Amino acid sequence: MKTLKIYRVIILAVAGWSLSCTDLNEQLRSELEQGVSNVNTADLLISAYSALYTPYHQDQRWVLEEISTDAAMAPTRGGDWDDNGIYRAIHQHTWNADNSFMNSTFTNLLGAQFQASNVLRNDPNPRQAAEARFIRALSMYDVLSLWGMVPYREELDDFRVPPVTLQTQEAIDFIAGELQAIMNDLPDGGAAYVANKNAARALLMKLYLNKGTFLNRENPAFDAADMNQVITLANDITGSGEYSVSAPGKYFDNFAPNNDVVSTENIFTLYNEFGVRGGSMDRTWNTVAHYNMTPGGWNGWCTLSDFYDLFVEGDERLGIAYGYPADTMDNPGNRRNVGFLVGQQYNLETDAPLMARNPSSQPLVFTPEVTLRTSGSTLETAGIRVMKYAFDYGVPSGQRNNDWVVFRYADVLLMQAEAILRGGSGAEADARALVNDIRENRGVEPLARLTLDNLLDERGRELYWEGWRRQDLIRFGKFLEPWQEKPADAGPHTLVYPIPSQQIAVNPNLEQNPGY
Repeated sequence: MKTLKIYRVIILAVAGWSLSCTDLNEQLRSELEQGVSNVNTADLLISAYSALYTPYHQDQRWVLEEISTDAAMAPTRGGDWDDNGIYRAIHQHTWNADNSFMNSTFTNLLGAQFQASNVLRNDPNPRQAAEARFIRALSMYDVLSLWGMVPYREELDDFRVPPVTLQTQEAIDFIAGELQAIMNDLPDGGAAYVANKNAARALLMKLYLNKGTFLNRENPAFDAADMNQVITLANDITGSGEYSVSAPGKYFDNFAPNNDVVSTENIFTLYNEFGVRGGSMDRTWNTVAHYNMTPGGWNGWCTLSDFYDLFVEGDERLGIAYGYPADTMDNPGNRRNVGFLVGQQYNLETDAPLMARNPSSQPLVFTPEVTLRTSGSTLETAGIRVMKYAFDYGVPSGQRNNDWVVFRYADVLLMQAEAILRGGSGAEADARALVNDIRENRGVEPLARLTLDNLLDERGRELYWEGWRRQDLIRFGKFLEPWQEKPADAGPHTLVYPIPSQQIAVNPNLEQNPGY
């Protein structure tokens, strides 16, 4: 149950920094220049948090970070899920600057930057300002990760001035400086859906760990000083005493409808509460579930069999029959209701085997085999489906109560282990102990030795479908390699996405990334 008082507001949102020259946008620009009147700063801060929903909730940012990898795919199923090929292009790395999905992601991440900066224009107290600057730093980090540079508006009172472009090093320095500057004004702990010191530390860890990759994605270098920053920040998070690795049988507590109460790992999340505020958490089920399942979905996305094969039987992360308060299904067959869904699927109320829709005589058996274009008898059944978040049956429709996970403690420990392997203080045995502590609680045997290769696999097992796989594959030098339904990349330019053509057209300070 959430304990934070939520203010319900309706506010005019600006989708991005760059506005095209229509009468509506000119009117909006004029209003922004005049400032916002009669708006509570606390409400503006809620709007800034809420601006993260669309890019994060298994949608825009998530697609660019996961569908582009070996862990997820959005196959075209006959005439469904074609969308002019935008998802196929993302998985096969054949995108271009006119991909509409990339433009919407770019726009909405910059929209979050705008909403956070708007808080700073309206007399926030020190803590409100610190939370807003954290949200802005997070959105800027995502733009840096995806596009290698960040549009940033220095002038907040005259929106006729286009935003400047922070190049890679400038963006890194700005984000790091912001997070360090706000640290003392953020709360020590508390609800994970409120920015706190440990959330800022986790974001700084991401920044320092990926710094060398952002500066040279094809041949990254990992400075020992940066790796030691990662280790120090991890020790600070551990030393806060706020978190522990989920106990055996409790991995999916981190993603449950009441994860704000039962998770021992979640450091920063996006707030969702039915009837109050939240994003489209239904997408986490709709995008993968078959029409005849409960909940039913759009019969779409899946994982790849090679990724599934990274797991061993008995690994809790593969999936379990998970019981939780918002589960109203009897599940008499004790069927897996979270994790990876493969093989015959069942009605979780009666345990009757489910059938496909067309043809209705075909059992609903999810197969490991899947192609980027499916047709015929495998149209509805190809591909292992992934249900990371336990469905909230406790609300009638729309918003669910699962808070969306951005940072959690297991990732902190895995980043710390990686920093040790990459030259930070400590020995391989120290890094291995951190990883094996997680593995023990997930029900799998300890690793005899930790290498970068098996650490990448472990990050895949622990963090699947949480929006970090692309960053990991780039940092570990694997993103350009071939995998299922994707040949080797045509060149290293795909290590960053093209800046959308629509954005370049309205911002003279943007230049297209090389290779596009």
